[in-house]
Amino acid sequence: MAAVAERQTERALLAAAAARQALVLWERTPFPVLDSWDPLRLARVVAGLQLRAARGADPYVAAAAQEQGMQAPAVAALVPAAFAAVNGDGTSLLSLLDLPRIEAREAIGRGADSAEALASARKKLQLMAVTAVQDAGRVADGVADAIRPAIAGYERVVNLPACDRCIVLAGRLYRWSHGFERHPKCDCTMVPVTAEQWHSQRPENTPEQLFARMSPQQQDRAFTKAGAQAIRDGADISQVVNARRGMRKAQVFGHDLRITTEGTTRRGLAGKRLEAAGAQVAKLLGERYRRVVSTPRLMPESIYEIANGDRDEAIRLLKRFGYIH
Repeated sequence: MAAVAERQTERALLAAAAARQALVLWERTPFPVLDSWDPLRLARVVAGLQLRAARGADPYVAAAAQEQGMQAPAVAALVPAAFAAVNGDGTSLLSLLDLPRIEAREAIGRGADSAEALASARKKLQLMAVTAVQDAGRVADGVADAIRPAIAGYERVVNLPACDRCIVLAGRLYRWSHGFERHPKCDCTMVPVTAEQWHSQRPENTPEQLFARMSPQQQDRAFTKAGAQAIRDGADISQVVNARRGMRKAQVFGHDLRITTEGTTRRGLAGKRLEAAGAQVAKLLGERYRRVVSTPRLMPESIYEIANGDRDEAIRLLKRFGYIH
């Protein structure tokens, strides 16, 4: 599907840009004075890339639906800015991008080699930046699915080269309200499907077909030499791979509901809507604007859990918390 390939390429380019900027800004920092690292500039760059990733969600879902002959008009409009400046678990992007510095300082304090600690921090910083951008695009894709009643769910499409965890999930079908399970740096994509298409998995999008398209070297790298050989000898891929290993939903860990304070000032869309609904606002110490303090802002996948399959309720809550108009 052309739309899928374009979306995967778009997100990959944005994620690569995040990794490059993380490297450039980290390398420019005059270490070993770890307190000289300022994550604000990188947070602004990554937030901008998240915004671009989220802006591509609605056009992508519309194009993917059209390619499959699906009439799937949206009943609301996506708010791309709602998916920027926040990490996948609802925490501040700024706080997230300061963690590698904090961890490196603690490691050095325990006696770790400073060069190794800084190199590890750099890699973690790049991984965090990449994942934040990919998550923003993917969660926005999910909301773009949710606001189209004709879409019953989505099919997982894996972009090769990929790891064993993703390959074994290729072609799986999930309800529209099911959070997208992934691991850091995962670049899999969701393709919308109707209720009629639910049981018509595309034959080219299966773990077996993906495995067959890989070279022996790629197979060995993804599944280990022993695992790949077992699959070539006829073993079932799902029996070789623990499909859940390292996977998590982008917004929800286990059954915990995730909230965020992003966008909850009186200037933010979510803040305005929550205040209009009766939420209490106050000016917190050190902050410029008054903020909603009595009602937490739910993340999209927490909203899906609360809605429990009720699409109308999910759309109502997505509007209330500022993800859609």
